[in-house]
Amino acid sequence: MRGLLLTIICLVGHSVVSAGERPNILFAFADDWGRYASIYSQVDGEGTLNDFIDTPNFDRIAKSGVLFADAHVPAPSCTPCRSSLLSGQYFFKTDRAAFLQGAIWDAEKIASYPLILEEAGYHIGYTAKVWTPGTPRNAPYGEKRTEYKSKPQQINAFSQTADKLVGTGVSVDEAKATLIGQAEEAFDNFVAAWDREKPFCYWFGPTNVHRKWTAGSGKRLWGIDPDDLEGHMPPFLPDVPVVREDMADYLGEAMAFDAMLGAILDKLEATGEMDNTMIVISGDHGAPGFPRGKCNLYDFGTQVPLAISWPAKFQGDRVAEDVINIMDLAPTFLDAAGVDIPEAMHGKSLMPLLTSGKSGQIEPGRTWIVTGRERHVQKARADERGYPQRAIRTQDYLYICNFEPERWPMGDPYHVDAEQAPTTDALTNNTFVTFADLDASPTKAFLFQNGEDPKYKEMYDLAFAKRPEEELYILKDDPHQMNNLAYDDQHFDLKTRLLDQLMTELWRVEDPRVAEEKVRFEHPPFVPGE
Repeated sequence: MRGLLLTIICLVGHSVVSAGERPNILFAFADDWGRYASIYSQVDGEGTLNDFIDTPNFDRIAKSGVLFADAHVPAPSCTPCRSSLLSGQYFFKTDRAAFLQGAIWDAEKIASYPLILEEAGYHIGYTAKVWTPGTPRNAPYGEKRTEYKSKPQQINAFSQTADKLVGTGVSVDEAKATLIGQAEEAFDNFVAAWDREKPFCYWFGPTNVHRKWTAGSGKRLWGIDPDDLEGHMPPFLPDVPVVREDMADYLGEAMAFDAMLGAILDKLEATGEMDNTMIVISGDHGAPGFPRGKCNLYDFGTQVPLAISWPAKFQGDRVAEDVINIMDLAPTFLDAAGVDIPEAMHGKSLMPLLTSGKSGQIEPGRTWIVTGRERHVQKARADERGYPQRAIRTQDYLYICNFEPERWPMGDPYHVDAEQAPTTDALTNNTFVTFADLDASPTKAFLFQNGEDPKYKEMYDLAFAKRPEEELYILKDDPHQMNNLAYDDQHFDLKTRLLDQLMTELWRVEDPRVAEEKVRFEHPPFVPGE
């Protein structure tokens, strides 16, 4: 009889959680926040940029739950990443939601986990960004009707607003407290509307870690001295004052996000619901405006922080070394809520891993993930088709397939010659002035204008130059993925094996990039009309 019952449970896809145990779900998701949190210093050892950031609230959740050492996004661009996360599907299966510019969410074709949970009896709501600038705005989370805000709501411009307040005579601590209070107020408004007979599902998504922040704010607001970063910058970035300050400011915005999160966690604890709330904290891809970050399939672009806790359900103080795709969060949330997982979801629930009580490599099958990219912000010319890529990232290797290597990976350089080259101000403030898929920034300006200097020529080429059709990196020897071994004969068998593994998965899920003779992403309405 017991065997028969187990068979029935497997057939109906029953969750590990009964309806009476359904948790609240609090998901904090920061725009452009790569894998930077102070607790990762304990995982990676000293000498990384994680030594210079302080994220006590992320660390608190990681210690009370599971810290993921090797989590990645399905696509290093905000809209396709979020489309994938919300639907539990690979980004390239979300039709016109698979890219940033001109994204459209078709609710008739694509189900999202928040609306599934709402239908199952959850009270849902969000603050700030979920899925924008696509149409309809934040469609996968109920659009405007489920939005909760403060008045005013300035959290998306944290450093800009704080600096303005300080300019009026307010102290730095008071300025930060004002903005942290706005995050708390938005969550208060959500809680006030919550019927406690129901579990809730709340999304906190400020965009402050996205550019542009104010120069010097990392030191002014958060005490991160750029000089301390000297000798600790990734080797593909110039270790010079302006770039170190840019990085310090970026880390400061991540600390601002963490501080706002702390106010929400304190408020949640005051409700008495902390133990029965699944708390998940992550980011949607790597750093903006830094070469090889956002819009790139290297670790600096795809690897993100991830911590998950649910004190009533699983023990904490654990580190998972499994390779994770955050596309798995949608089925995880449904599984935790006791809701059937749609067959269309490619992601796999993390609940067995979370409830295992184990650390290290927990699930034998979680040793690789697939990431990819199509089109990001390029939109200025009708002949632009983006830069299609797919990659397989294992525990030991990264293999990237660049489907159109004759194109520019960061977008076309619009300048014609040195006399027409963009100014420093333009490169710092206008993404579209050149290489549009790298956000405008002081780092972009420095590298662009010093690219002919022998000291920075390799960095310039790694950032902007055309790339070969295939890239292969051995992570233990090359953690920053700077030495492409794809055309080294001694690694031919390894490359072939990884390519086969990648293509097998892409064919299995019918990725249009490989399964369609006339690839839809190359034609209207996915690109400007011809």
